[in-house]
Amino acid sequence: MMASMPLRVTCSLISWLSLYTWFCHRYKHRSYEWSCRLVTLTHGVLATCLSAYIGFIDGPWPLTHPGSPNTTLQVHGLCLSLGYFLFDLAWCVYFQAEGALMLAHHMVSILGITVSLALGESAAEVNAVIFGSEITNPLLQARWFLREMGLYHSFTGDVVDFFFVALFTGVRIGVGAWLMYCELVSPKPRWFIKVGGVIMYAVSWVFMVSICRFARRKSMKKYHAWRSRKNEELYSETNGHLKSH
Repeated sequence: MMASMPLRVTCSLISWLSLYTWFCHRYKHRSYEWSCRLVTLTHGVLATCLSAYIGFIDGPWPLTHPGSPNTTLQVHGLCLSLGYFLFDLAWCVYFQAEGALMLAHHMVSILGITVSLALGESAAEVNAVIFGSEITNPLLQARWFLREMGLYHSFTGDVVDFFFVALFTGVRIGVGAWLMYCELVSPKPRWFIKVGGVIMYAVSWVFMVSICRFARRKSMKKYHAWRSRKNEELYSETNGHLKSH
């Protein structure tokens, strides 16, 4: 199985690159980032569904079996995501589209998946991390596409933002803390796997701080807009009342 892993990862990388090339051809009038985000959206949906099936149905359960030997389906899922992260990291570096934090997130993800595949263990918790990371990705991409189409400042944009913040807080921060605790107290996972888990959780918290700032700014804007409308309505009613006298 070890000998076939580089081939699987290479096939995954070529598949994502081919999909990106097709999107670029299909949406010639759009930017390269549009096509890349379509690839990211596709991976987010596929990775979320596959990792959910692996974790919740196929098993083993990552909260009770961290450090367990990798299953065949887990290996397939990790190879699929590793190929994507390699593609996206190369794209981001080439186009200089992301900051240091996102690049660090991708590099830690690549390193963690590679180590798990090389060791033949700990895919259960790595798969769980992928699930937690990717479940919010479709919503993140939806926000970007709504902005590009001029539809972000609408009820749909508010709904997408709400579910993005709720999922990120509940899954990546809440469930992520539980997973990290189970990883740290278990004697099975290697120490560097535990360190990688702590780093990924710390990265999530850095993202969480930015999200909290964004949520506060948006809430204040909504509040001030509401107060402004109420004041305008009150002024109109009062002005009308004065004129009647």
